[in-house]
Amino acid sequence: MTDAAFPTTTGYLAWQFSQLIAGRLERALRAEDLTLAQHNALQQVLWTPGVSAAEIARRSSITAQSMGAAVNGLVERGLLRREPHPTSRRSMRLFATAEGHATAARAASIARRVEGETTSPLSPDDKDTIHRLLYRLVEELNPDALAVASRSSN
Repeated sequence: MTDAAFPTTTGYLAWQFSQLIAGRLERALRAEDLTLAQHNALQQVLWTPGVSAAEIARRSSITAQSMGAAVNGLVERGLLRREPHPTSRRSMRLFATAEGHATAARAASIARRVEGETTSPLSPDDKDTIHRLLYRLVEELNPDALAVASRSSN
């Protein structure tokens, strides 16, 4: 037996949109030779210099191993550098290099373009409404993801 309402459930629609925007963004970021995880890691390091890969993984809701692989690729390309944490011998702090800053700026521009394209059927008011609702859901379900936004607004 199937659920006839399944194609219109909020979860299904959210998943469809998530897959659509992630796929488009992943393809567009190839111009910078970045994966979606690497783009996220690079942006997170710019927002919070000295952050650890484990913290980025928590914010991103992905495994530490997946984020570690993304960060390793960025370090190998010279976009990020690692420094020992002053109080934790097991943790490394991440910082963007000059090339990392430049790449992140180009990637952020790509991300804004893709977001604009994928939300173009909506009015500005609808875009604001969706943004507010998504923010509230993420704030409740994964507050670590918005830790940077919370600190910058205080």
